[in-house]
Amino acid sequence: MKLLEFDNQAITAELNNIGQWWLKNTLDDKHGGFVGEIDFTGNVVEGATKGIVQNSRILWFYSEKALFSDKPEYEEAATRAFDYLLTYFDDVELGGAIWEVSASGEPINGKKQTYAQSFCIYAFCAYYKLTGNKVALTKAMQYFELVEEHARDRKFGGYIEAYTQDWQVIDDLRLSEKDLNAPKSMNTHLHVLEAYSALYAVAPDEVVKEALEHVIDVFNEFIIDKEIKHLRLFFDKQWNDMSETISYGHDIEASWLLWEAVEILNDKDKIAYFKPIIIDLAAACLDQAIGKHGQVCDEYELADNIRHEESHWWVQAEALVGFLNAYYLTGESQYLDACNKIWLFIQRYHIDHFAGEWHWMSSADNNERTAIYKTGFWKAPYHNGRAMMEVVKLFNLIEVNISETALQNTKLSCKG
Repeated sequence: MKLLEFDNQAITAELNNIGQWWLKNTLDDKHGGFVGEIDFTGNVVEGATKGIVQNSRILWFYSEKALFSDKPEYEEAATRAFDYLLTYFDDVELGGAIWEVSASGEPINGKKQTYAQSFCIYAFCAYYKLTGNKVALTKAMQYFELVEEHARDRKFGGYIEAYTQDWQVIDDLRLSEKDLNAPKSMNTHLHVLEAYSALYAVAPDEVVKEALEHVIDVFNEFIIDKEIKHLRLFFDKQWNDMSETISYGHDIEASWLLWEAVEILNDKDKIAYFKPIIIDLAAACLDQAIGKHGQVCDEYELADNIRHEESHWWVQAEALVGFLNAYYLTGESQYLDACNKIWLFIQRYHIDHFAGEWHWMSSADNNERTAIYKTGFWKAPYHNGRAMMEVVKLFNLIEVNISETALQNTKLSCKG
């Protein structure tokens, strides 16, 4: 199949590059697990702290990569990540995962961010798929039950952002310094959706199903703005909109994650209902977010009417999947054209062909890239690694569709 300037072989090669770079550069032989940070130049930052988001994403990636390629070294990396997470982040006494530990593993910040619990569920499910380890599934269910018990808003719907280590009310709800201090956010709900989809795929019971349906309904009712065809980003408890920007990267990421969720549910009514909404999200992104190099721009400031042109690695990775998924759903070639330009942009401006991995910000943006790490608190082989695996899956689905269409046309021709 040659729909684009790249194919399964090229994408798989880049997936292997990503997997090998992290194996060769990030194993922490001194303290266990994976190093907390490697700077832009490729040097380990001694003493860098370690965060649950980075570590759970590493566990997810190597679990899925081992399933994808069936190589022992990837399963070994997944087990290394699993063991480290349970030893240093898992809060045996109070439940869930703490936020941050020192380089040597001492607790630094014990807050319970719903976003982080969701990534742990996502990662535990992947590791369970890989190994059949019942501890992983047990942990996934325990974290799910904690999120449902403490974070779910039974009055207004959805999930509260964060709690103290002992699951009490916390003043600072922010996921990061750049976020609003809002009780609810699109971003957290997107990754609750992602986690619950993964959990239902491996543990399809009615309680998990109800929770997955709930978060899908929350997207439909409160988060997706069907008039402008974008996601709202921040909310108070009653779902009043507090958003100041549009996030193009999250729009296109949500488009394919929502499709994945309704497919996993296998609910024909939901599939039929959400398909045009999902296509609208992708179409609006294609119409409004493409920059001068073919990249998907970062965001749009609503009050000042400003589009930020800079490119973040994760946005291009998610756009590659989201637009290819839109092509799979519609057959419209404009989405393939977008994928082609994004892949060329990634090749030219994000992939570091000399030192490996992807730059956080593209080299086309003339920014202070030296201050942004190759791996760190918020950067793991999750967005780009996942994108490579999802693109291969989509190519295979598209090939099946083409084969089935050709077969059907042959049958019709024979009847004629």
